[in-house]
Amino acid sequence: MAGQRGPVLVATDLSARSDRAVDRALMLGRQWQVETCVVHAMRPGETVTDSDVRATLSGTQDKVTVLLPLGPAPDTIADVARDIAPALIVTGIARFNHVGDYFLGTAVDHIIRNAAAPVLIVKQRPHQPYRRMLVSVDLSADALRTLRLAAELFPEIPIDVVHAYHVPFRGWIDSDGMREELRREAETKLASFLDDGELPAELAARIVPRLELGAPDEVLARSIAAFAPDLVVLGSRDRSGLAQAALGSNTSALLAWIAADTLVIKKARED
Repeated sequence: MAGQRGPVLVATDLSARSDRAVDRALMLGRQWQVETCVVHAMRPGETVTDSDVRATLSGTQDKVTVLLPLGPAPDTIADVARDIAPALIVTGIARFNHVGDYFLGTAVDHIIRNAAAPVLIVKQRPHQPYRRMLVSVDLSADALRTLRLAAELFPEIPIDVVHAYHVPFRGWIDSDGMREELRREAETKLASFLDDGELPAELAARIVPRLELGAPDEVLARSIAAFAPDLVVLGSRDRSGLAQAALGSNTSALLAWIAADTLVIKKARED
């Protein structure tokens, strides 16, 4: 595993609010047998040392590197990510984010928009490796890429692949037969999406397809409540300064209410 992945990069402001993200990053580094790079963005005149940062870390530090770049946290974290090409960037609620007002125009949104690596936003205290992943898909090529990358990062765990389908003129359709026909059509499209994606057999075996009627955000909320994933995966589009979700809603808004840890994977750049 170590030869197949880059390091795990985690940002810390050395406050208790960073503990969850740092602990999860250290856990992933040990799990993947890769280096964990802990970054603290230094303010002018700050005197934090390598030892100060290590004193806040739990567990073994055999594969831990501390980086202390000078500059604003969002910029320096994105710069470090470009330099070291991490497999994953891990962050949480830091002091430069107002609690409950995550991310629109703030540090995490900046990192998502400016770093190529997937970004894991840690909400919950880590006690064990992730056990169940939920990926919401819109049947696009970007959604397939998001599913593949998330599955590669977190192999072996079950994946609920959720697709929200829409019934046009729903109020006018009062026939059970018509509603069932539309559902079968949606099932066929979801099956084709998964089959045509030529997914590796080991990945396909982990997938549980979930088809739900409703608006994408509503379906996502219901699915999280029903299936209780400890990791939710969102795809984002790097357009017009905002990270636009493939779900049809703003990724930042989704991050504000999803309680589970959330992995954001940016769409591939178009040449």
